Amino acid sequence: MNTLTADEVNVLRLRLHGRLVGYLAGFHDGRNVLSFADDFISAAARPTFTLTTHPEFSRSEKLLTEPWSRSRKLHPVLSNLLPEGALRELLAQSLKVDVDSEFYLFSYLGQDLPGALIAEPMEPDEVPGTVLAAHGKAKAVKFEKIYRENRFSLAGVQMKFSMKHRDGRYNLSTGDVLGDWIIKTPSTQHKDVPVNEFTAMTLAAMAGVDLPEIKLVELDKLDNLPPINLPDEKLAFAIKRFDRSDNRRIHMEDFAQVLVKYPHEKYNSASYEQIAKILYNFSGAGLADAQQFARRLLVNILLANGDAHIKNWSLLYSDQITPRLSPAYDIVTTRVYIDDESQYALNLGKTKQWYEVSYTNFEAWAKRAGIPWRAIKPHLDDTMERARSLWPGGIKDLPMNDEHKERLREHWAGLQQDFRI
Repeated sequence: MNTLTADEVNVLRLRLHGRLVGYLAGFHDGRNVLSFADDFISAAARPTFTLTTHPEFSRSEKLLTEPWSRSRKLHPVLSNLLPEGALRELLAQSLKVDVDSEFYLFSYLGQDLPGALIAEPMEPDEVPGTVLAAHGKAKAVKFEKIYRENRFSLAGVQMKFSMKHRDGRYNLSTGDVLGDWIIKTPSTQHKDVPVNEFTAMTLAAMAGVDLPEIKLVELDKLDNLPPINLPDEKLAFAIKRFDRSDNRRIHMEDFAQVLVKYPHEKYNSASYEQIAKILYNFSGAGLADAQQFARRLLVNILLANGDAHIKNWSLLYSDQITPRLSPAYDIVTTRVYIDDESQYALNLGKTKQWYEVSYTNFEAWAKRAGIPWRAIKPHLDDTMERARSLWPGGIKDLPMNDEHKERLREHWAGLQQDFRI
């Protein structure tokens, strides 16, 4: 761990699609400051770093000219790129640093972050004098340790790994090789999570939800996993990374980044109306993305997924500039693990209750988001038609365990008439 004096600072260079974004300065007391490069600010067609820096965002120019300063934690746009929970603890333990040392964790993980942002440790003589001058008597110093072994970051709490698929096997990504699959190993807390997620995601696809490729992978097909505790289960859940393509990075951000919220605020700092309004007003295909969002909201209710918080929705920048709703991910039937669970994650039409929500709530949601209800209802009707016709038979051949299947069927029977299956 670095032991800096008051005027000494480590600096990271931030790049996006080969373009310099700016510099992140980390002070010994935990203060960190992101300052944007002049060329990035003035570029007419700069890549989108986050939605609030998109040219169509009303305050983007002002936000770019002001330093983004935080103490201990990184700014939410950067903090949300780091893992939470067990994966962060594993990483911090291996580096022998505190789990809250976000600048240090970020400097270690910066070569393989979610999306396309790259953070590179700078040598002291590489740091522009203008960057140091902005911090008074700051003096750039060398990073004490730069590790080159496995290092990737995936946001979220669950233990998961970025892996490269080759010849039927999955290897922890190393060096300049980017992982193209996210592998979620079985949980030591909850039974059969991989087959639960595979089943829920497959049912979601049957109902018209856009998904990446998914599969179940035998644990003995995974190479170079770190020493972690695993239950007596044989399968992991695998989902194709939509922010990687042929070893190329595609930029993305989750809605905690979009809304400038920290991970601990993911359940209580926003509503589904806010997410819908942003999609409708800023997406390159606003109405289509709002319609797909509505379909996913209904599917999450039908599948008893109470965990669709703001980090489980993302924007994807496939052309480097224009936001679109990303494919779906992290759809799990959570009710089978939480006794008496009866709510989804955020407010929708003034309710969070699975067993109270109806078309009336969705109509109120659309109105509050400024989206024409006549453009939304047919997509909800289509979702229900698909679910009612395909799910009862389809679930029989899916790998979710029998107890969980029965609890999901009970959930379907308990919903309001509008959404009952």
